[in-house]
Amino acid sequence: MKIYLIGIGGIAMGNLAYMLKKKGHKVKGSDMNVYPPMSDKLSDWKIPVDIGFEVNENLLEADIVIIGNAVSRGNPQVEATLNSGKEYMSMPQAISHFFLKGKKVIVVAGTHGKTTTTFLIHHILTEAGLKPGLFVGGIRKDGHAGFEIADGDYFVIEGDEYDSAFFDKGSKFLHYRPYYLVLTSLDFDHADIFPDLDAIKVMFRRLVHLVPSHGKIFYWQGSKELQEICEHFQHAPICAYELAKPLSLLEVKRGRAQRKDKHSEIHTRLIGEHNYRNMEVALNVAMEILPSKIDSHISALESFPGVKRRQDILYEDSKRVLIEDFAHHPVAVRETIKAVKEAYRGFKIISLFEPRSATSHRNVFQNEYAECFEGSDEVFITEVFNINKVPRNMRLDVKKITKAIKRNSNIPAHYCEEPTSLLEKLKKILPEYSRSKIVILVMSNGSFGGIYKPILELLQNNHEST
Repeated sequence: MKIYLIGIGGIAMGNLAYMLKKKGHKVKGSDMNVYPPMSDKLSDWKIPVDIGFEVNENLLEADIVIIGNAVSRGNPQVEATLNSGKEYMSMPQAISHFFLKGKKVIVVAGTHGKTTTTFLIHHILTEAGLKPGLFVGGIRKDGHAGFEIADGDYFVIEGDEYDSAFFDKGSKFLHYRPYYLVLTSLDFDHADIFPDLDAIKVMFRRLVHLVPSHGKIFYWQGSKELQEICEHFQHAPICAYELAKPLSLLEVKRGRAQRKDKHSEIHTRLIGEHNYRNMEVALNVAMEILPSKIDSHISALESFPGVKRRQDILYEDSKRVLIEDFAHHPVAVRETIKAVKEAYRGFKIISLFEPRSATSHRNVFQNEYAECFEGSDEVFITEVFNINKVPRNMRLDVKKITKAIKRNSNIPAHYCEEPTSLLEKLKKILPEYSRSKIVILVMSNGSFGGIYKPILELLQNNHEST
């Protein structure tokens, strides 16, 4: 079958293109610009890419066209596809159509933790010999690219609540046929497409109603929003997980996860109670499928390498640590700082934050951002990325946030016009910490103006001179 992907340059669309090629289809695609790493990968995979959206023979010859959710009406290739009458579908529709049929699909959804939890479940089931498929929007720290075609009965997929395409404004996860459904959390997010939390809850209610009676729903009991959605649902078994529950498989003592039945510490690379909850539900799912293999499941938790850009240690010596994290929602910022503070006791925490996501651009969390840096010893926040993307009356006021942090928490907080000015301010204050052990925690869902390398060099030079 000839398949053409409009918007092939995105990570998810590019990965899907490769999976389709591995299944034996003839795959081509287009995008306005294709950048590394996906441009290099598509070249390595020998998938032809048309630059620009001109109507061409590759498109006209296709049997099916897959349209990415960044593509809209008015795009010449979209218009040609609609006019041709040929079959077209969104990316999540394509995943469901080509890879999920006949599988017991484990869908992991939620505002936070879904990438890590999806990888965890896949890793545990793989180590147990089940050969599950995988599709997740991240990369493991050992280089696993986040997708896998496998022969087993199970397929583990990250369930994104973002919309599917211009012709399908339902959440992507509604296409994924959940047999087992994991719900990690539920907070307001994606302010660019959802007007409020109630609108997101509508999508999650629809998702819950897709779980068959022979399947199961696992939800975090600490979320009142998830409780409201799940506790009265009667058409499938429900498992409410929480580390503090008497029947939980794990417990946390001294900031470390323990196996409850043997009271032995689990030597995991993950830190923070939010990650221990991810481990708890991954273990619950694995025990539901293979209850006799708990020792294998625990070993898999210990060997799990983690996910890139989640608590990534970029540099560490006896007195200086540099950590990169994807945190951008105020809940994620708070939990990340808490986890780092617990793991690095006796260290000062210098938190750097870039408001870059569609939600963090906006002032919907103006008050929450003023409170979520608790536990930091110093805070640096840049002006919102791409400042003209949101009108001033809707835009996050970073200056007001830094003033509120100083006033309410007595934490030194610095407004920075851009990443370069942040670097200059950071250089000036670092000598004040010469006698202290410090963690520089950098939080952004983007590139943060490329400041990682200069900070790394700053810490390495500082180490060599001491």
